[in-house]
Amino acid sequence: MKHFLLPFSLLVLLGFSACNKDKGDDPTPPQSSTPQLVIKFKFDSTQVRLDNFGNPANVPAGNAAQSPVFHGISAHYIELAPDQWTQLGDGDIVFQGAETTAGGNSAVDFDQATTVNEGETFLSIPISNLTPGTYEWIRVSLTYQNYDIKYESSGLNLTGRLSSFVGFNTYISNYTIDQQNVAVNANKLQGYWGFETVGQVFEGQSPATTVPNPISSTSPIPAGSCVVTGSFSSPLQITGNETENIELTLSLSTNNSFEWEDDDMNGIFNVPQDTVVDMGLRGLIPIIN
Repeated sequence: MKHFLLPFSLLVLLGFSACNKDKGDDPTPPQSSTPQLVIKFKFDSTQVRLDNFGNPANVPAGNAAQSPVFHGISAHYIELAPDQWTQLGDGDIVFQGAETTAGGNSAVDFDQATTVNEGETFLSIPISNLTPGTYEWIRVSLTYQNYDIKYESSGLNLTGRLSSFVGFNTYISNYTIDQQNVAVNANKLQGYWGFETVGQVFEGQSPATTVPNPISSTSPIPAGSCVVTGSFSSPLQITGNETENIELTLSLSTNNSFEWEDDDMNGIFNVPQDTVVDMGLRGLIPIIN
């Protein structure tokens, strides 16, 4: 049960819902004196490694994994949920990214996506746009990752850069991994990746993407989505009378999030021999600053 993907039909419904559609179409609006909800990302390799159901998970026998060093991340959808019974789309949708049919089926428009590093502002919207209430959970559809991984090639221990596309479907005209630009001009399903090493580029497709959802029994995520769910340690209160910004840091578990089949059982990612099997982030903890 590793493939979780939000169908486009549901995304359209969510994105164009009359009460939510104008909240966060632009993730980086101009600065304002109006109190803002500011969302940033954090990458934590020591955070608990979770499975699809929010349970602690070890690396399966026969596989190996490592904690990447992140340089960028992007998201396509952010929703605040009042409680564990709130179904996907019934919460307060604060952001919906751009989509396109340029590649055929509807897909995330990578050309219009915002990619940020740790601590950079991904989203800033007026708090007045939010629905007042108490929120215990947050849902985030993560779509793109860019990070360094260690590997071995021709007996040398090296570091390379990987671009990982984990959204439900992404239209990519082209993208730059580190120094190398890769032309695609097509849709790529969840799990597509490009890896740059010493001027070479390898491309592949991971067969699975882990998407932790601790409330899957009461609020499941459609198969194939990449909507990671996390709980607030203390509920987020929105009164509608805020006078200061609310800064929300989304702490993502990168604990052994890059996983491969370790055929020679040496615990080292060998290029190009080893097969990538999972690139899903391993948990989400929202922190109210």
